Amino acid sequence: MALLTTTIGAYPKPDFVPIPDWFRAKAGPDTTDPTLGYLEALAKMGDEGEALFERGVRQVIADQVEAGIDIPTDGEVKRENYIHYHCRHLAGVDFDTLTPKDVRGGTYRADLPSITGPIRARDHFLAADWKIAQAATDRPVKITMPGPMTIADTTVDLYYDDHAKLCADLAEALNAEVRSLAEAGCRWIQIDEPVFARKPEIALNYGVDNLERCFHGISSGVIRTMHMCCGYPDKIDRDDYPKADPGAYGQLARAVDASCVDAISIEDAHRHNDLSLLELFANTKVILGVVAIAKSRVEPVEEIAGRLKAALAHIAPERLIAAPDCGLGILGRDLAREKLRNLCLAAQSV
Repeated sequence: MALLTTTIGAYPKPDFVPIPDWFRAKAGPDTTDPTLGYLEALAKMGDEGEALFERGVRQVIADQVEAGIDIPTDGEVKRENYIHYHCRHLAGVDFDTLTPKDVRGGTYRADLPSITGPIRARDHFLAADWKIAQAATDRPVKITMPGPMTIADTTVDLYYDDHAKLCADLAEALNAEVRSLAEAGCRWIQIDEPVFARKPEIALNYGVDNLERCFHGISSGVIRTMHMCCGYPDKIDRDDYPKADPGAYGQLARAVDASCVDAISIEDAHRHNDLSLLELFANTKVILGVVAIAKSRVEPVEEIAGRLKAALAHIAPERLIAAPDCGLGILGRDLAREKLRNLCLAAQSV
């Protein structure tokens, strides 16, 4: 058997989907106004909007399946970014009141939606997105959502003044959406928590507990997945982007492995780990990033296969899944397809 392959979340939006996307912004994901123009674009799309979204989802899934990906995502085609799309469906988040804030430990500054009241799930929406995506393929489609710490870091709290309480309420709201997805039949559900790697002490204090709260009450048939990258570069081929401490994975590994999480996604291509790290995950599947998501160089098949073989010295093949480091939105479609093809060929060769 070949190693399984998956993608992480974002995929380059087709040009015919005319909504803002923080990967398309001049500043990349570090844009100062990540929510600007989204509702206006939806209104302008009008009645044809849903048809364009469905067409876009079919294209990005077809790209992934053609490359050989076993567990594709919907590419987050409907989202201006992976965080605020979800926040639009939460009571207590105000998109009219934007407040400046330093984000990701001061990596960049942005005008962000404000939390002005108690956080609650308002309406279910991801199950509908999943059904559209799943109709495009017979392979299991993974749906992603931002985690509590990452939402808290990418909004401005004007209500709680209590980070732990805010994150607990966010976890409860996310759990409502996870349950809805699971009941609809989605079997791969991923919570994205890059802020874990930026703030491992908080993650250990209550972040992992809240991650478990997100998955509370769902059936054992769901692969409860979390993604923890060390930070998106804001532009392609930028090597000096300030990423999280490389020791964060080691600090968090045992706590995540002891949690209810079935699979953890970590990056390894942009910055290699000491692969003995994988031995800290005694029970959890590891989705290992083996192609870089912000470098124009296309990794040769042999190079990717070599890294996967090195990983297999530390983890059983049934618990290793090959993937890109993170979302592919920065790359553009042509580079994304090239990298995914080589990824899948490498996984098949191993």
